Amino acid sequence: MFRMLRRAVVVLLLALPVPALAQTPLERGRTLVEGIAACGNCHTPKGPQGDLPGMAFAGGLVIDEPNAFRAVTSNITPDPETGIGRWTDAQIIRAIREGVRPDGRVLGPPMPFALYRDISDRDATAIVAYLRSLRPVRNVVEASRYPMPLPPAYGPPLGTVAGPADTPIARGAYLGGPLGHCIECHSPMGTGGQRDFTRAGTGGPPLNGPMGAIVPPAINGPALRGWTDAQIERAIRQGVSSDGRRLAPPMAFPHYARIGGTEMRDLIAYLRSLP
Repeated sequence: MFRMLRRAVVVLLLALPVPALAQTPLERGRTLVEGIAACGNCHTPKGPQGDLPGMAFAGGLVIDEPNAFRAVTSNITPDPETGIGRWTDAQIIRAIREGVRPDGRVLGPPMPFALYRDISDRDATAIVAYLRSLRPVRNVVEASRYPMPLPPAYGPPLGTVAGPADTPIARGAYLGGPLGHCIECHSPMGTGGQRDFTRAGTGGPPLNGPMGAIVPPAINGPALRGWTDAQIERAIRQGVSSDGRRLAPPMAFPHYARIGGTEMRDLIAYLRSLP
């Protein structure tokens, strides 16, 4: 009788859903950097065939906005001479979220510091853990040039930054804002050269890329009204529009293909909620 009861309990436990094991900081960092955050989309130099072999996250990609700036992405591998190998964790996090280097110099666009300021402590720590695990690559990159003056700071020094509320739209806003910075490109410019996030997702100004000027379209609720969730997901993951057209870089489709199923549903819920 006891053996039968014990066997029944075991069968019942096996039938229950098993919660996903909590990710370590390194695992969480890999999920973010190689997925929704798509850091390599800018920080890995490109050639005609895509990413240059052996140069992952080594910097050197030129982002040229005529009459605005000529940004050259930084080497964010742990190389001690040309990368961030000698930076402390706190210094790396400050550079990501506040745009300030260890020597006090202010970093410039197109890093979306207004959004990155809201990356949670947990995720900022995880991103650093993954960056430290990368293969160091020695790669000296030229300095960026900013004809316009950079701000003295992008906001007051940060304290503790919590994660999003545990609702689909709040989680999606965190994915589409601080982590994936979707609304950085897909929102119009306001006064003073800053993005107008009161009109988030209503479409952005042209971006200069290898295929010419790309105009980020509206991705808010009204613009997506004729799209199914599956079509939105296909556009994000595969770069195929609802009518079958191929979408263009700089959308980081190979990275977005790695976004988890729950996260994708949250992101779509957030985009549909944008007015």
